Amino acid sequence: MQFIDLNAQQMRIRPQIDAAIKRVLDHGQYIMGPEVVELERMLAKFVGVRHVIGCSSGTDALLLPLLAYGVGPGDAVFTTPFTFFATCEMIALTGATPVFVDIDLVTFTIDPEKLDTVIAEVFAEGRLKPRGIIPVDLYGLPADYNQIMSVAEKHGLFVIEDAAQAFGALYHGRRAPGLAHVGATSFFPAKPLGCYGDGGAVFTDDDELAEKIRSLVSHGKGADKYNNVRIGLNARLDTLQAAILIEKLKIYEEEVALRQQVARRYTQGLVEVGGGPMDVIPPKVPDDCTSVWAQYTIRSERRDALQRRLRQVEVPSMVYYAKPMHLLDAMAFLGYREGNFPVSEKAARIVLSLPFHPYLSQDMQTSILKNLGLEI
Repeated sequence: MQFIDLNAQQMRIRPQIDAAIKRVLDHGQYIMGPEVVELERMLAKFVGVRHVIGCSSGTDALLLPLLAYGVGPGDAVFTTPFTFFATCEMIALTGATPVFVDIDLVTFTIDPEKLDTVIAEVFAEGRLKPRGIIPVDLYGLPADYNQIMSVAEKHGLFVIEDAAQAFGALYHGRRAPGLAHVGATSFFPAKPLGCYGDGGAVFTDDDELAEKIRSLVSHGKGADKYNNVRIGLNARLDTLQAAILIEKLKIYEEEVALRQQVARRYTQGLVEVGGGPMDVIPPKVPDDCTSVWAQYTIRSERRDALQRRLRQVEVPSMVYYAKPMHLLDAMAFLGYREGNFPVSEKAARIVLSLPFHPYLSQDMQTSILKNLGLEI
């Protein structure tokens, strides 16, 4: 049994993928070829934003807006400690200071009320200049952007949506990563929309910001690529990856619908038996939201015993994330200690992600749930 079965999707669209790769090999424009332009157009239409800039990874998709906003030493950027390292890593890479805000235990996303409080505290302290917020859409579910954007407006901050795990998720009728001033996503192979290597994209309706990011993606170039107008990166999206993503995007809405079916079967099994002997709590999706289920993540106070039980019967599972960011060695310079973010620390002790992908069969799910001591 596989945790994520990428081969099932590939077998479904292998002829289209092979043809797309052949077209790139035939025209030979491996960098910034026509497929990159076409993919950006398709992504912009799908999400409902004016500008999409393809880039080399989801990590660069976070860094590029920070650079475009001119974030640097002395600035504070607020984010969650319950995420993948890249979120806070890119803040620190600019020389700015990541300031963590605890999460809501049901959605695993940043708590807007705590966010407001922490921003006010940083303003009052006066040591750092608050500049922006990076909420993280976790496990396929968007953060609460109505409240977050209200807090940002109150304090005059920008918001970068980290939608690496939530491309196409719905929040009050709008799609991620189009829910903030600028959005970022990842096309890492295991993501809901993934390529066959590294890739990412930035999304925005801000014309000026988009122009800066397009420049930053390619060494800070101006109208003439040999007239560099700012310090930038080599962060372009490969044409081959764009060609693959075009074919995958064509079936993405259908795959999201399949993900909903798989999630419903899991939840049905968990709800009907009240969590079973391991006291499993299924994930909850708030009203007016649709998750794209990057992972199906349960909660259990007996998580470690549950994972051992699954391992004994060769059912894979994963813990995202076993250690909150404020407790990582690389973030020790911030001075946080265990106990500073109790909700994130609790989440790290009780979350467990089960095997999940659009092509997970009902029989396979039944087997997984039986090994959890459940039936569907």
